[in-house]
Amino acid sequence: MSDDRQRFAFDYQPGAIVCRPGAVADLGAVCDRHGWDRVLVVCGRTVGSTPAVMDPVRAGLGDHLAGVFDETTPEKYLGTAIDGAKRAASEDVDALVAVGGGSSLDVAKVTATLAARDDPEAVGRRAIAEASLDVDADPLPIAAVPTTLAGADLSVVAGVTFGMGDESDAPSGGVGDARLMPAALFYDAELYRTTPESVLTASAMNGFDKGIEALYTRHSTPVTDGTAARGLRLLGAGLPTLREEPMDADRLDDVLAGIVCVQYGVSMPGQYKLSIIHAFGHGVSRGYDVHQGVVHGIVAPHVLRSLFDEVDGRRRLLAEALGVSTDDLSDDEVATAVVDAVADVRDDLGLPSALRSIDGLARDELNDVADRIMDDSLMGTVPDGLNPTHDDVLAVLESAW
Repeated sequence: MSDDRQRFAFDYQPGAIVCRPGAVADLGAVCDRHGWDRVLVVCGRTVGSTPAVMDPVRAGLGDHLAGVFDETTPEKYLGTAIDGAKRAASEDVDALVAVGGGSSLDVAKVTATLAARDDPEAVGRRAIAEASLDVDADPLPIAAVPTTLAGADLSVVAGVTFGMGDESDAPSGGVGDARLMPAALFYDAELYRTTPESVLTASAMNGFDKGIEALYTRHSTPVTDGTAARGLRLLGAGLPTLREEPMDADRLDDVLAGIVCVQYGVSMPGQYKLSIIHAFGHGVSRGYDVHQGVVHGIVAPHVLRSLFDEVDGRRRLLAEALGVSTDDLSDDEVATAVVDAVADVRDDLGLPSALRSIDGLARDELNDVADRIMDDSLMGTVPDGLNPTHDDVLAVLESAW
């Protein structure tokens, strides 16, 4: 009987991908090819004030650069996107260039969505009131220049906090549409060299786990099996250089190629392929001052151990992708080897291994964290046969404490 995984649909349309040192020099040529006369750069204040990042971007864009909106924050408030859309209108731009981490790209996507409407502020405030935003018109096109490794770039979704920026309890959600896929993406090794090591290592763990989850999610396909497995092998070879000074050029190339591969095909309308590790990452990081990738490093081995107790989780495919020899190993031994390999990646990146290390998180709050994890939409993409309960999630959190 055929494996149901071999019967699939794969409707994925990524933008043009350029992955090499100095890639942002091609920004102007891409603008010419798409007919973008005026573009607005969207970034955070740190990136916006870093000449080693912005000077090459400005030079690449040349006369196409209309301005820089450097107001994005990790909180990703919809109010910031409203301001960005108003700035885009005042500058009369026809495209956005998102530079920086995943939060800047997410805000750029929401900005692009609002900028397509006649009254962005009214639409944005209504979205805040309803905690929901639809893509009702063609958004402004986006080019992405990532400087972190979370792997949220080749994506048709964006996370957003439905608030203006002064609320302490604004709900989080997202917007998704195939039209939000960036039209062009530039993975420029020289820009990654400017990113602080702590940001690179934490974001790399997040990106690495995308490759893990793409293999066992119920939405996996033979295409994403191939790209995720190849990406994990490249990351395994390259990630240790992130803590070296200077980073090795060849190994950094491996890292960037690996990040492209692990996220390729992960974000498709109706078939998002991230899963339970990312649900834990969302549930723990929300409300605490901690990078989601740090949470991933802590919880991923524990989540996988719990997962393998219940289902196969394609453990032998994972082992192969992680370079783990399975000769003469039982299924239980393979599971243990995979968990250990993921923990080794975390340790090589210098990330913490216990939830108790997160500032502000108390053990008696884990029950509330478990509630948030259970409510996360990515719990709907766990492997077939896995049906985690609140108590199961809480047990994983306790084991990671």
